[in-house]
Amino acid sequence: MIQETRQKLQVLRSKFQLQKPWNNIVIFILNILISIPVFIIIHQNIIDPEWPLQIDRILLFILLLVLIQLVLRMLQTIMIICMGLYLLVLLYGTTIGNYGFSEVIEDYRSMMYLMLDDANPQDLIISKLLPFPNKSKILNAIDFQNSKVRNFAVMATTENFRDIKGYNEYRNTIQCFAVFKKIKENWNYVDDPKGREYIAAASESVLHFSGDCDDHAILMAASIRAVGGTPRLIHTGGHIYPEMLIGNKKDLEAINYLIKEVLFKNESKGKKIHYHIDERGQIWLNLDYTARYPGGPFMSEEILGALTLN
Repeated sequence: MIQETRQKLQVLRSKFQLQKPWNNIVIFILNILISIPVFIIIHQNIIDPEWPLQIDRILLFILLLVLIQLVLRMLQTIMIICMGLYLLVLLYGTTIGNYGFSEVIEDYRSMMYLMLDDANPQDLIISKLLPFPNKSKILNAIDFQNSKVRNFAVMATTENFRDIKGYNEYRNTIQCFAVFKKIKENWNYVDDPKGREYIAAASESVLHFSGDCDDHAILMAASIRAVGGTPRLIHTGGHIYPEMLIGNKKDLEAINYLIKEVLFKNESKGKKIHYHIDERGQIWLNLDYTARYPGGPFMSEEILGALTLN
């Protein structure tokens, strides 16, 4: 009875065992397919030691390849079943729109891109800032609940990046970038009347997309706030510009890739992403009118005041 059972198991094993060299090829392909998403999950949930040349990530990926290769070799008799199950999982993820073939490919591209490219942080943590000039007037001018401002912001999201798929977690950020793009493409710099500081409300600037730096910052802040984003204004002494909260360093990695490889590929080609880190570790992206893409170069590095719209 035992001998008969062993014979049946041996026959079953032979049916599901691939012959050389196909067994090694299939094992390696399956190893890659498993290692990439596992690496991404681990990488996003561990502390970054910030080693030079991303050596920590390279070593982690190599370690995963070796471990998974050993496990798969132990399971090579049921390799067809393992491969079939994996493909079914990806097929199911593709069908219901959660995590499928396209997401694996996109995550792989993003991972490789991020290993070769870094943003350009301006880690300016300032504990004491000067009073923001014309604070009450500027706050009143950021009339994000005005129907003209809200309608403009919504219109901008329908004109730009509406068909971008696969980034549901950053849908609001993408919509805020759509607002940035619309304002950037239409903004006309006009000086204030001679001898006085003129602060235009966002609902006024949205009519002609014209004004100086504070008018631009007010319109940008109001429009981003109107679609659910969190903006702030930075005063540098003679200049005011807007920034937008994008989250933490994990979010920055994804948004860096979005800007440079998906949304503003031509504008940001060969360029760096510029941002500030506040005292809470939150990252704010530069949206100045002088920048061709979100996170463009700062016009001025000096920070004298910050006005945040929560």
